Amino acid sequence: MNILKSAAIAFSLTIAMGTFSTAAVAESDPGRVSHNPADVIVEINKRIDAAENAINNGAEGDEVVALIRKARDFTKELNANDKVSRETAKVRAHLKKAEASAKTADLQDAKAHLADAKKALVTLQTFM
Repeated sequence: MNILKSAAIAFSLTIAMGTFSTAAVAESDPGRVSHNPADVIVEINKRIDAAENAINNGAEGDEVVALIRKARDFTKELNANDKVSRETAKVRAHLKKAEASAKTADLQDAKAHLADAKKALVTLQTFM
């Protein structure tokens, strides 16, 4: 009788948990826009280009930091799988180094890190 009770409880738990699929009822937070991964990569690339253009046009360090931060923050929108997450972390690391260089007014070093971030984005596109 004990085995029958345990089996009935296990079966009812399985049925209860199986009726609500997480993937089926998943939705983004209210007011939050979900992006296609390929679109996110293109947008990050545009934001990196904007930061590079600001450096080329003689912008101050604070302006460049703000542009790099926008690109780095947008990398959080890229959700696909574990490989993509690892590659995204590499892009984010380069952007963080570029931001740190821009804070110290070393804009040429920041530009080099932005170029490395763009190379990492190209690698990231191969996973899509």
